[in-house]
Amino acid sequence: MPAPAPPAHTLTGFPAAATAFVSALDANRQRIAEDAGVSATELRTLFKVARSVSITPKELADYLGMTTGAITAIARRLVEAGLLHRVDHPGDRRSLYLELTPHGHDVMGGIHHDFSEMLAASTASLDADQLAAFTDALTSVAAEVRTRLTRS
Repeated sequence: MPAPAPPAHTLTGFPAAATAFVSALDANRQRIAEDAGVSATELRTLFKVARSVSITPKELADYLGMTTGAITAIARRLVEAGLLHRVDHPGDRRSLYLELTPHGHDVMGGIHHDFSEMLAASTASLDADQLAAFTDALTSVAAEVRTRLTRS
């Protein structure tokens, strides 16, 4: 007789809902990356550069948890795709900044627009007060999760 199968590990309640939400956003991010013709890591790079406006490869490597060599390869690919360009660092001739190109700004603008429309459609069943409460709760939970990440 075969051994019984091990029990399934499932979440319930809020942890299950949070996992489903994160998984849905991750699937959306993967679709966005595919539509933009970039990898998921390249998309994260574009989002960070867009938020920062101008960032050094070292800062980007620290943010993404990668080596500067890996960032050099990613940046090279995004420069070749016309999404990023390199800008000389005014205080250090051996360093540079990465910034979005005009095409990169257009791509990010489209991504933000599409994402905002998808979320608006996804929350259409909520009234203004419910949406405000959901926004506040999501912001609070995200901040708490980040706080717990820094604790050792």
